[in-house]
Parts: sequence; structure tokens; C-alpha cells
Amino acid sequence: MEPAPASLKDQGNACFKAGNYLKAAALYTQAIKLDPENPALYSNRSAAFLNLMKLTKALADAETTIKLKPTWEKGFFRKGSALEAMERYDEALATYREALAQNPSSSEVATKVKRLTQIVRDKKRSQQDKKGVESNGSSDVSQPDAQRLDGVVDGALPPSTSDEIRKFAKETVALALKEWNDKNGTVDANVRLCLGKDATKETVPNVAVEKVLLKLIYGPVSSCEQSR
Repeated sequence: MEPAPASLKDQGNACFKAGNYLKAAALYTQAIKLDPENPALYSNRSAAFLNLMKLTKALADAETTIKLKPTWEKGFFRKGSALEAMERYDEALATYREALAQNPSSSEVATKVKRLTQIVRDKKRSQQDKKGVESNGSSDVSQPDAQRLDGVVDGALPPSTSDEIRKFAKETVALALKEWNDKNGTVDANVRLCLGKDATKETVPNVAVEKVLLKLIYGPVSSCEQSR
């Protein structure tokens, strides 16, 4: 005699609690074949898939749960959990809020809303800070105008330097500054050690210029300290 859906669900729940999520998902799948309109089965399988990091399947089952029972906060909670695991935080927050609207007394959902609100806020602040760094770098240090670059290079090279070498030096310095800016002005540990408290976004390009010019004039420079 074939097990009833309720029995398969109970077995799946036992496996889930024991941490055997793969077996739990298989049992929920068997139950779904016998009772395909039961939202609790999809909700439970979504949770099992989430623990197995099968996020696309977890999201699909959560969507089915919502479709079968639109007023049940559990479906929205499952969907929010899958979206959160996918790092789709804005969508996850909106979904958790929908779950809370369906059941305002759920402390579990309220905690999720609070946590995701902070994550989304921090993410937006980080993006704004990054844009500010890129904007400041491109307008000031990383992309100097041609006249400024000419002055730096010409002032560092001996008067007898050929035009060909001067041109090569300017192109090399410009490339060095561009590569530095592409890394968002990161000051690595070696540079910071050499410059100490002066290792800032404004000072590092100057060191890069000096190092490139010294390499052109005197050959390879073995350390940051030699370039100062």
C-alpha cells in the first residue's frame, strides 16, 4: 500500500529536523505527486532546497506556495529566504514585508525585515561611497590633464632626454595612474609601510610617478623606499 501524503510529509519533517535535507526533499516530492495542491508540501520542500543551496528550486517552490495560498505568510517567508540567499536583498526585503503584512504578529518575520532593512541601507551607502571615491579620483589625481603631466615628467627627466623617451615616460606614467585608479585608489601594505601616515589617496600617485621615472632614468628600483 502506497504511503499517504500526510505520512510522507511527516517522514520528510523528521528527516529535515535530523539535517538530512536531501532525503526530506525526496519525501516531500513523493507527497507532492500524490497531493499537488498542498501548499505546505511546497513550503517544506522549499526549506529543504534552501538548506541544500538549490536556490532556484527553493524560490520556485516558494512561488508555488504563494500561488496556492496567497494569504499565508509562510510562502512569502520562504521566497524572502531564497532571495536573501541569492543576495537579491531589495527583493528579499519587499517579500519579507509582504509576509509581515500577512501576519503582523510574527516575530521571526519582523526580525528578518529589520535585518534586511539594515543590509539594504548599508549596501546603498557603500555604493554611494564607492561612486564618490571614483568621482574624486577621476577628476583630480588619477587622470591628470596633459599640461600637468607634462610638467611632472619634464621636471623629473634630465634636459638631455630625447623626445622619444619623454613621450614614452608620459605614456607610462599616465598608464600607471590609470591602473592605480582602476583599483579604486587602494593603498597596499607595502606602500603604507613606506609612507606611514602619509599613505593616502593623494600621495600614492606621486610615489607611482617617482617610481616610474626612476625606473626610466636609472633602471629597476628594488623597493618602495628607494623611490622616495
